[in-house]
Amino acid sequence: MPELKASQLLTNVAKTAALTKTKHVTVAATAVGLVLAAVVAASAGPWDASGQRKAEAIRAASPEPRGGAHHGRRGPSAPEAAPSAPAVLAAPGASVPGPTKSALADVLDPLLKDAALGKDRSAAVVDAVTGKRLYGRSAGDPHTPASTIKLATAVAALTAAGPDHRIATRTALEKDSRELLLVGGGDPTLTARTKNPYGAADLRDLADDTAAALKKDHLTEVTLTYDTSLYAGPALHPIGPNENLAQVSALMTDEARLDDSASGPAARAADPAAAAAHTFAELLHERGIRTKGDPGPSKASGQAEDLAKVESPPLSDLVERMLTHSDNDIAEALARQTAIAAHTRADFDGAGAAVKKQLKKLGLPLTGTRFADGSGLDRTDKVSADLLTGLLAKAADPDRPQLRPVLTGLPVAGFTGTLSSRYADPADASGTGLVRAKTGTLTGVNTLAGTVVDADGRLLVFAFMTDGAPAPQAAQAGLDRLASSVANCGCR
Repeated sequence: MPELKASQLLTNVAKTAALTKTKHVTVAATAVGLVLAAVVAASAGPWDASGQRKAEAIRAASPEPRGGAHHGRRGPSAPEAAPSAPAVLAAPGASVPGPTKSALADVLDPLLKDAALGKDRSAAVVDAVTGKRLYGRSAGDPHTPASTIKLATAVAALTAAGPDHRIATRTALEKDSRELLLVGGGDPTLTARTKNPYGAADLRDLADDTAAALKKDHLTEVTLTYDTSLYAGPALHPIGPNENLAQVSALMTDEARLDDSASGPAARAADPAAAAAHTFAELLHERGIRTKGDPGPSKASGQAEDLAKVESPPLSDLVERMLTHSDNDIAEALARQTAIAAHTRADFDGAGAAVKKQLKKLGLPLTGTRFADGSGLDRTDKVSADLLTGLLAKAADPDRPQLRPVLTGLPVAGFTGTLSSRYADPADASGTGLVRAKTGTLTGVNTLAGTVVDADGRLLVFAFMTDGAPAPQAAQAGLDRLASSVANCGCR
């Protein structure tokens, strides 16, 4: 671990640990837990290319209202354990006086005027305990959110489908024609790799079970087709071909990546469903099942008999991974899962409408919002800083434990996901290990929204949005400095 980062972490540990000598023991334990988790994660080394061990180490030290670890599975879902009591993180520092509006403005106003942030800026800071806004600058104005829109996608999906929902990929047999259908359920994390990257549903398991079922019926040759009818509309994102996102299909393996990467930009299969079906045909051949010709598109009839299925990790895990790594493929899948749960057409427009409908049910501020996609790649997306802080405050509500993955999935400053390489500048390093936030970046657009425990032990949620920034790195540093200043602020 770099000496500067280690030193800063020890300083942050000392600051938060000092709170345990006062009446703020509850929130101090939370803050210290996050910092110590960051130390453990940094020294443990990556679990794999995606840094999974680091994410798990920090999640393990974070308050966790859900059950134990979840993994991809075959066949029917086993009953999930009931959620445990609401997490401490939901209401830390309840006995601690919150920052005053004037003191917080004295700290943040000068930083928000930084020219590096561009011509349009919007900001909000909200007390997670009371839900009251403590700071706002154009907080209700809609701006292009970039990837911070994934917070809305996450909350909507968790509300509509539930944190324990799993996405099934199955096979079905038309017995009369011996047509075997590979039916997509919308799981972009379904894996065909020899090494399962993170407990994903495994296409090899599906091939094992399907081949066994066919042989039981004395079938060793079938016509393989694939069914992607769960999704509707165009598969290509409105921005066109992009290495940050595969075509949105109800059937794909490993996000249609053509390399061994688990996150970030990558070349993608031109037809994700066809590529998955060809791989499945090869797996069936290895298991003694011949397939006629090349797999083609089809749709299962009402008489098709289900043979086997595999299921994704629970939606709560997918949300965490989406937020930590800003995974666009998972985001678009979760937006469509929201549409499916709401019995709405599962295309870009239907998913956007379903997300907005779910957020309206929660009473969130939606004036001027537009959800053109679930990932934030579309510049016509519009949300406000008020909405982003509202989403985070809902996730911290002790009465909504099903939304807690929104908080536990946030990257940790200086260590995980899209914040792993940030907070290195001594000017904003005081936020290392303490700030947890979702990033958003498009050309000229930079956003940051997340949680922080301030110097008095109060849990705050924040959102900073900018547009027209001349240089992305300078804008990101400015946003990081704003969040770090909230972490350092007693502001009373």
